[in-house]
Amino acid sequence: MPLALYLLALAVFAMGTSEFMPAGLLPDLAADLDVPVGTAGTLASAFALGMAAGAPLMAAWARRWPRRAGLFGFVAVFAAAHAVGALTGSFAVLFATRVVAALANAGFLALAVATAAALVAPDRKGRALGVLLSGTTAATVAGVPAGALLGQLLDWRAAFWAVAVLCAPAAVGVLLGVPADPGGSPAPALRVELAQLARPRFRLALLLAALVNAATFGAFTFLAPVVTGPAGLGRGWVPVVLVLFGAGAFLGVNAAGRLADTRPQQLLALGGPLLLLGWPALALGAGHPAVLLPLVLLLGALSFAVGTTLITRALYEGAGAPTMAGSYATAALNLGAASGPLLAATTLPPATGPFLAATALTALAVLIGTAARSRLRPRG
Repeated sequence: MPLALYLLALAVFAMGTSEFMPAGLLPDLAADLDVPVGTAGTLASAFALGMAAGAPLMAAWARRWPRRAGLFGFVAVFAAAHAVGALTGSFAVLFATRVVAALANAGFLALAVATAAALVAPDRKGRALGVLLSGTTAATVAGVPAGALLGQLLDWRAAFWAVAVLCAPAAVGVLLGVPADPGGSPAPALRVELAQLARPRFRLALLLAALVNAATFGAFTFLAPVVTGPAGLGRGWVPVVLVLFGAGAFLGVNAAGRLADTRPQQLLALGGPLLLLGWPALALGAGHPAVLLPLVLLLGALSFAVGTTLITRALYEGAGAPTMAGSYATAALNLGAASGPLLAATTLPPATGPFLAATALTALAVLIGTAARSRLRPRG
């Protein structure tokens, strides 16, 4: 894999740390800004909604830009939004900075996915996507727990400042390592790329990815209240549980990176039903740390393996939209990430309600995927 892919993954790590960070800061953030935990949880939805709406818009706006300049500009805006968020005492302003940061992240990720696909052979898109998304899973393994720990030692604002600082080496890496023009064929006209949305196989892959991601983030966003509530563990265990989930996500993305190009059907046929069994098992076993901890690891792996495989299938199906396909994929993932926490919040209390919401979303994905399985079967 080209070095530029790993430099892009570094920037994705910084942005992924911010996207998932509120999950480890919710109790303290809610108390400091004097809002309910459920309201504080909407920060995750604000970010995801900004990503979902912004990905196609930012990609369409920046599709003719030199890739390196566009990527650098989005990282700079992202860092500035976090500096403002760290300074504010208003939840409304913090909410707004999350939307701005999400728009920057959306533009960056849409360009990064297109760049990653252009840097490798056409039959290695899954592997390239796995490398790129390893930045996201590294964020859940290291960045998010570190942010939670920093929030406990200092306050939640310190975690936001840390993300802003982390953007500096990411921006330097983009400038030094990413070619201005990564190669590949010139992008077709925008109307040609937009026409890809009409293809049933493409839309099916995106729909299933959105449902799986909604289940994943609906559960992940509210892990901290489960750890300190039903599980009976102290606040110090929150970073540990987030590390377990992130480690599972890292394993899942790497598995998908190796198998999504060659054996997507087998991975989906195994991972989907296991997820459908795993979420209710987590709800039932949340009061027992010996059950909670290994299941968090397993469900992190399954969720990201299935989600990454579905997005890889979408990139293959959207090969005729080299710029916009990545933005569609980003939008689908973040529609799921936005709707999941909102749906999960309606199930509170009890603290385990979000796991039941994840069960329902996964069941819907499995039903739709089973009914239309032949449409996702790779061609050629």
